[in-house]
Amino acid sequence: MPKSFDRVIDRRNSDSIKWNLYDNDVLPMWVADMDFASPVPVIQALQNRIEHGVFGYAGDPTALRKVIVERFDEKYHWTICPEDIVFTPGVVVGFNIAAHSISMPNGEILIQPPVYPPFFKTGSYAGLKTVENALIQDETGRYGIDFQDFENKVTDNTRMFLLCNPHNPVGRVFKREELEQMAEICLRKNVLICSDEIHGDLIFPGHQHLPIASINPDIAMKSITLMAPSKTFNIAGLDCSFAVIPNKEIREQYLKAMKGITGNTNMLGITAALAAYQNGNPWLEDLLVYLQENRDFLKRTLDREMPLIRMNPPEGTYLAWLDCRQLGLSENPYDFFLKKARIAFNSGDAFGTGGKGFVRMNFGCTKALLNEALERMKTALENISA
Repeated sequence: MPKSFDRVIDRRNSDSIKWNLYDNDVLPMWVADMDFASPVPVIQALQNRIEHGVFGYAGDPTALRKVIVERFDEKYHWTICPEDIVFTPGVVVGFNIAAHSISMPNGEILIQPPVYPPFFKTGSYAGLKTVENALIQDETGRYGIDFQDFENKVTDNTRMFLLCNPHNPVGRVFKREELEQMAEICLRKNVLICSDEIHGDLIFPGHQHLPIASINPDIAMKSITLMAPSKTFNIAGLDCSFAVIPNKEIREQYLKAMKGITGNTNMLGITAALAAYQNGNPWLEDLLVYLQENRDFLKRTLDREMPLIRMNPPEGTYLAWLDCRQLGLSENPYDFFLKKARIAFNSGDAFGTGGKGFVRMNFGCTKALLNEALERMKTALENISA
């Protein structure tokens, strides 16, 4: 295993939101931002671009379009055209544009909580009512979809279904049959599917990411698929993502909604994305091994030393969804661990229905940092039971 992921990089002096939001003695295990240096080819490409010294407006990234088309064909056996791709500054921007593009009076947007917090604002920003199809847990804690409720929640007013796959924060990588069943309902009821698939490259063995639009052409023609190299290669600060919109009419509506809001692409973001997709796969393969080791170590440690914290191992992402409801805490577990262990997680409450009593933990960090966090958690829990 390459040792580069064990390297400790001081991020407190790098304008990092993750590392600067809390006091210096707090371990930041919250925002989805890894502590690893990006792949060497990405860094080299950026250095070469910077040495040029001129940073004017960027034109259309035709080379990146070509690479994305080839990548989709290789990874998903999904044939898209270069013109299907629309570049945006970020996936959150992407799904908000989608909502604006289909907004209408009394319209609704369907989401599946507990889910990434920006999903909850998307509807209101576009004048749409947000409707929830809450995920359900089985006896093992694994999340699934209540399809009868999904069917009931998709009405004549539903304008868009905002899917998160791989799902943040619960870590599910939805299977083909699950995606097909949701898509069938949306197609039958003429609902646009907007799918946030930003974590789609971060999949653990035994699972496979399948873009919902790649299942068949009918679904593709009623879909907007949002992806980015940002989470995969740790370049979120460079603001480069894209939407894949095969339906020309939907794409034109989307581009119309973008007017006056966002336009030119980020030159350095395009440079990084191109280098990452062309030459970053060996690094990604090593990263996934490291993340799996972290995930499994986290699970073993919780089961052995803090068994009242329940964790269903994520199938994708580097985010763990920790069920702290059996701890019997008198306060939000986020507040408890921040005060007593000096660890900053994401509060489960921020993820909406079903999030109370949970915290989201980012294990995209060095093994040393993860181990320190677990030791702090264990000590804090021992102190309340002493």
